[in-house]
Amino acid sequence: MANSADIYKASSVAEIRATLAELGQQEASVTARLDALLASQRDLSRQLTKLDLARGHLASQVVQTRSISNGMLSSAASTAARISSAVNQLDREQAAVKSTLNVVDQVAELKACVLGVNGSMGAAQDWETAASYLHRASQIPDHVIDGAFAEEIVPTAEVPDAPRVTLREASESLCGLFLREFEKATSEGDGQKVTRFFKLFPMIGKSDQGLDAYGRYVCTGVAQRARNNLSATNQRSDGLFYASALTKLFEQIALIVDGHAPLVERHYGQGSMAKVIERLQAEADMQGGIVLDAWADDRNLARKIKDVKSYAFSFLVQSFLPAQKSTAARSSSPASSRASEDEGVDMKEVDALLNESAMMLSRWALYTRFVATKINPGVEEHIALPDLLANSRLHQKITDALIEPFNTMSTFFFRRSVEKAFQMDESPFDLTLNPNKPLGSNPPFITSAVDDVMYIVNQILQRTLATSQRSVVASVMPSLSRVLTGDFFGMIQRKMRDESYPKAAIQGALPPESVIISFLVLVNNLDISTDYLRRIVNTNLGKADPSRQGQQQHAAISDLFPFAHDAVFVETSLSNILHAFESKTGDLIAEAIEVLLKQVMRPRLRPVFVETFRDVEYIIDDDTASETTEPDTSVPQRFERGWMQFTLPIKRILTERTYHALITSTITYLSRALEKRIWSYYGRVNERGAAKLERDISGIVNAAVKGGKYSLRDAFQRCTEMTLILNMEEDEWEEVRAQSVEEQRDAGLEWHLDAGERARTRSIMTDSR
Repeated sequence: MANSADIYKASSVAEIRATLAELGQQEASVTARLDALLASQRDLSRQLTKLDLARGHLASQVVQTRSISNGMLSSAASTAARISSAVNQLDREQAAVKSTLNVVDQVAELKACVLGVNGSMGAAQDWETAASYLHRASQIPDHVIDGAFAEEIVPTAEVPDAPRVTLREASESLCGLFLREFEKATSEGDGQKVTRFFKLFPMIGKSDQGLDAYGRYVCTGVAQRARNNLSATNQRSDGLFYASALTKLFEQIALIVDGHAPLVERHYGQGSMAKVIERLQAEADMQGGIVLDAWADDRNLARKIKDVKSYAFSFLVQSFLPAQKSTAARSSSPASSRASEDEGVDMKEVDALLNESAMMLSRWALYTRFVATKINPGVEEHIALPDLLANSRLHQKITDALIEPFNTMSTFFFRRSVEKAFQMDESPFDLTLNPNKPLGSNPPFITSAVDDVMYIVNQILQRTLATSQRSVVASVMPSLSRVLTGDFFGMIQRKMRDESYPKAAIQGALPPESVIISFLVLVNNLDISTDYLRRIVNTNLGKADPSRQGQQQHAAISDLFPFAHDAVFVETSLSNILHAFESKTGDLIAEAIEVLLKQVMRPRLRPVFVETFRDVEYIIDDDTASETTEPDTSVPQRFERGWMQFTLPIKRILTERTYHALITSTITYLSRALEKRIWSYYGRVNERGAAKLERDISGIVNAAVKGGKYSLRDAFQRCTEMTLILNMEEDEWEEVRAQSVEEQRDAGLEWHLDAGERARTRSIMTDSR
């Protein structure tokens, strides 16, 4: 829009007129707005006049309201204040009256209780009534009993002392009386009187004395029963005699706690059984210590621990010495060495001690869990070992007399078992690499040491877990892992390296058949032992094992180790055993596969490969095709015959996993050899020959992967692509060569040969197509 200054810039009459027209419109707009404002001002003035009138009326109302407030409501307000003050005063007086009446009633009750106690303890000798009066008196507040009003009103000629003194003397007198009667009833075996006086102690305010007396009473029975259990000297030769005695001790205490807790807590209050348990634990410390001391002396534990610690493990040590130093030791008679070594330590006695120790530790674990749940009711998961047990003498005794010897003997027992297993090791008999001869043994083909050692591993793990002791797991399982990965694994590794390494005696010859078989069996040892250990660990972890359907499963780790986070620690320790062993055996199996490939499979594959392609030509014309009498299947047949001749015997002996690893490596080597063979036919393949070469390579691939996993064919992808390229028509080849990588991928072609290798492959063909 133009402004008023634009008129001075007008250069023509038309521009001046246009500007004047705009100014006229602006003037009309301003005039209309001014008229509207003036009109609204009149309405506003009328509204202001109305407000002034309303203000006048309100002012008169305010004056009237103030006069009413000052003249009428002020007197009502003062009256209400006086009434409220009177009501409050009345409430205070009423409360004081009620309080006074309450005190009077309590003093009257107190006087009745004092007189009732005195009367009941007199000639009547009604102890229950006397105890009930004392209990009623205990409900009266102390300030009433000790107040001046009670001291003035309660005393009488018969009971002149102050009420507090009278009640205290009566309580002490009754307590002494109840204790005497309680002891008398216990000595007479009168259960009814025992229960009668036991219930009276809390009524006279002597709960601690009652619980202490009750604790002595039940402990007397525990001690007597424990002595009776140990008195059967003629049964001490039984391997589980002391474990049974300790079990009976814990069972008796558990029965007492379970059976008597309702009575105790009903009369003494919730949680009062804890004091009785403390007294029982003190007795358990004493009687359990006696059992353990007698066990250690009778079993000559100190001497056996000394013998175990001094055992030299001569066979294992000498087996790991360099070959020239250990030959004489290994060549000596195993029977004579076993006889001399076993004289020092009797393995049957050690095994019996471990079984008895494990049983006692498991019973101790059950007992501690029972006590923990009774002291802390309602806690089911991650319960803590109570200080009552953790600081007990029996706990320390069990650590010294059971846990530490158990850890030491378990490690010795396993290592000695491994040593003995290799001393008595036997290989499977009548194994042969001749595919035409039957095998004289049943798979898996392993030495006897694997079954023997893994049986002991399972036994030790189950026995260790059965103790339910974290400290046992923390010691035994790492030791078991060290022996497995050290002695057991090391013995197999040494045999593979020093005794059964498949190396030819003469350059260019094949290794002896017996050495190859021995090496294969040792590879099986590694694979089967890993599989056994995996199953053992998973079973003890509670994981499902399809091969054990319908059989009894082991107790869950969380049930065996309920305290804090012990179950997680145990599961981790179990898994670590398997992981450590799998790592060692996996590496050694991989090395063994490389050795077999280099020393056995390649040397046997080379002559098969030479025989397969003997006198084979791939330049075929019509005359040659009509003259040849060789069938098209001769190359695959020759290969399959030679291939099966040396792979089938290996397959019969090796486990499925190790054979798959070996055949995978062998086929990888075969694929490279086939690829080189195809490259070697440069200029010696025509169109007919390419078709025959494709059939031959396909037949060889089919023979090589027969009976194996389909993924084995992937190793021959390059060879298959080479024969595919050789058999392409010229226009098809040109089309493929002209396509980009993306176009080839869209068409479903994922080449393993790069462009240069594909062109080189195509150049193998002669020009006479």
